[in-house]
Amino acid sequence: MRLTIVGCSGSFPGPDSPASSYLLEAEEDGRTWRVVVDLGSGALGSLQRFADPSTLDAVLISHLHPDHFIDLCGLYVSRRYHPRGAAAAPLPVYGPAGTDRRVLAAYGPDAEADLPSVYDVREFTDGGVVRIGPFTVTTRTVNHPVPAFGMRIEHDGAVVAYSGDTDSCANLIELARGADLFLSEASFIEGRDEARGVHLTGRRAGEAATEAGARRVVLTHIPVWTDADTVVREARSAYVGPVEAARVGGSYLLERVAVRQGSGVQ
Repeated sequence: MRLTIVGCSGSFPGPDSPASSYLLEAEEDGRTWRVVVDLGSGALGSLQRFADPSTLDAVLISHLHPDHFIDLCGLYVSRRYHPRGAAAAPLPVYGPAGTDRRVLAAYGPDAEADLPSVYDVREFTDGGVVRIGPFTVTTRTVNHPVPAFGMRIEHDGAVVAYSGDTDSCANLIELARGADLFLSEASFIEGRDEARGVHLTGRRAGEAATEAGARRVVLTHIPVWTDADTVVREARSAYVGPVEAARVGGSYLLERVAVRQGSGVQ
């Protein structure tokens, strides 16, 4: 299973990155399966560096803030109006309840008749499990002001845990338990951002990784006004494993347990 960072800027695109988006790929049955986790503002443009959007097998939306879902509108245009013809089948899109209505509100009412032929929108549930080709995705609600989900994505014995947007919570630990790679938001800085129930600091992300026994941490959703080196240092103060900040184009290969020695990540 390969994870590629498509976008990692928190809350809105930065000069070097779109907002949140992550591409997962795995080989099975003689083909490459591709799933995108979140498709925030600006992410569709970046995605085209790494994959043809027409080859996606599903999109998973953690929550309905624009920096995580808004480029579903652009993908709708690509799938509906491409000169080579509309997509032959609707693309599965998983997200919180009301994802279809939120996309329509963002795009405009003229999409209402065609949306079901472009997107097959399905609801995430707390503790739910969905299977997309070779991927198994477990979702749990997390600690954010709007309904939001973290994800545990498994393939052939390898595990990527994704926090989505969240503050510390028990479900986050459950999702990250023993993960090969914990893709964790770190929007806040200790001593600067006092609000709770919104985002993690680097330290709180490190504490979660330690409690969960995750093997590697990649910090993401870092806003333009937050220094990435600072949140990495905070995470390292609470976690002894490998920690780095996400960057667009960063790629991680996670291999099966049977052959993994150490981190299992390249």
